[in-house]
Amino acid sequence: MLKNILSPKTCANCRICCIFDKYDVWETPVITGELKDKLMSSRPDLKFVSKGDSGAYIFNMEECWDDKEEIFRCPALDPSKGCTLGDDKPFDCKIWPFRIMELGGRQVISVASICPELYSKSLKMLCDELDSGLSDIIFAEGEKNPAIVKPYEQGYPILKVKKEN
Repeated sequence: MLKNILSPKTCANCRICCIFDKYDVWETPVITGELKDKLMSSRPDLKFVSKGDSGAYIFNMEECWDDKEEIFRCPALDPSKGCTLGDDKPFDCKIWPFRIMELGGRQVISVASICPELYSKSLKMLCDELDSGLSDIIFAEGEKNPAIVKPYEQGYPILKVKKEN
C-alpha cells in the first residue's frame, strides 16, 4: 500500500514496526473479527484479546514479552522471514508508519517518526502520498472499523485532518 514511499525490502529488513517496548505497546495492531477468524484457521497458535464490545481484537502481547530485551515482538513476526501474515496484515500494519487517530472528536492521520526510512522523506512527499487517495482509504477504514482509531498521542506529527461531513 505504501510502495511509493517505503520499499518492501527495506521494511522487511528493519521490522521496527513489529517490536514494541512497554511504552508503545498501545500501538499493537487492531484486528477485525473477520481477520482474527481467518488467522485462527491458518495459525491456531496465535492468541488474541478482545477490544471490548467493538468486535475487534489485538494480539495477546503478554505471551510475546522478551525479558532479556524488555520488548514485545509481534507473534506474526518470524525472526528469519519477517511478517508471516502476507496480504492478511492488519490495516494498522498496512499503513504504518501512518497512524489513524482521534483528536478532539475528529479523525487525523499522523506519522510515527520512529520509522528510519522516513528520515530521508520530506513531509511534502508524505502529504502528497496521502493526497493521492490514501487518506480517503484510511479515513474510510476508520469509519468502517472505529476500533482501529487510536487516541491521539502527543508527539505524532499530524499530516491530515478529516473534513467534517
